[in-house]
Amino acid sequence: MVKKIAFPTDDGNTISPHLGQAQFFQVVTLDGDQMVHTEMIAKTQHHHHDAHPAEHDHPSAHPGQEMFAPLEGCQVLIAGGMGEPAFNRIQALGLEVYLTRQKNITLALEAYRAGQLDHDPRRIHVH
Repeated sequence: MVKKIAFPTDDGNTISPHLGQAQFFQVVTLDGDQMVHTEMIAKTQHHHHDAHPAEHDHPSAHPGQEMFAPLEGCQVLIAGGMGEPAFNRIQALGLEVYLTRQKNITLALEAYRAGQLDHDPRRIHVH
């Protein structure tokens, strides 16, 4: 089974402590237990208090929606932390979300593959 796992990052090695501040997603594709592809995808920056009147006029538009576009096709997101609205939105997109204190992408991926990656809901930032 092919599975895509996304990590918010600035450097491709370290998991960003806050999803909204990361510049990229490191997306790893697993086929079964084997890593078959990895790529860095630029992430549209999210600004907490920006008003986008054109977006708000359209009923299907969602503030920050473009930030989640690189997650299309992913099944899992492993992050260091995120705001509650982002957490809810990503879960609504159908992704399994892990919030971890592990900072290294390789180590977090190994823990995930071994079924040992913990999810810490305290890493959801309530605004």
